[in-house]
Amino acid sequence: MTPQKLQRAAGFLTGLWAGVLLGVGFIGAPAGFASTFPETAGRIAGRMFMQEAYLSLGLSVLLLLMLRRIWQMTETRRSILGADALMLLAVAFCTVLGYFGLQPVMAAAKAGQGSLSFGALHGISMSLYAVKALLLLVLAWRLNSAKPA
Repeated sequence: MTPQKLQRAAGFLTGLWAGVLLGVGFIGAPAGFASTFPETAGRIAGRMFMQEAYLSLGLSVLLLLMLRRIWQMTETRRSILGADALMLLAVAFCTVLGYFGLQPVMAAAKAGQGSLSFGALHGISMSLYAVKALLLLVLAWRLNSAKPA
């Protein structure tokens, strides 16, 4: 596979991934809360965000490997940690912090424990999710518009 085709595939996969995030965050979760009891909707949304978190970690690794291969195939001697790879690492960081870091604290806050309220933690979690989606949209645009470097 040529670097151009591999980069096109990485760009397509990144765009698809961003679409999944937007679908879950802006369609799936709000629709659940609009159509059923908050407790049930919360469990459904939690399950969707859990599946999205694991998908995000897996796709982060896959895309980092794809970017590494593109870097190896093009004979540049720049750092492998270019802007694209750093964006993917930031997406993985947002996933780990947002889901694996904040979700247990949010559950404790719901039970009345902890120093921050559930609403404040939910706002932080939503902000990390939005940053992750924005980074993926920018990365998809970069991968689909640039020549392999």
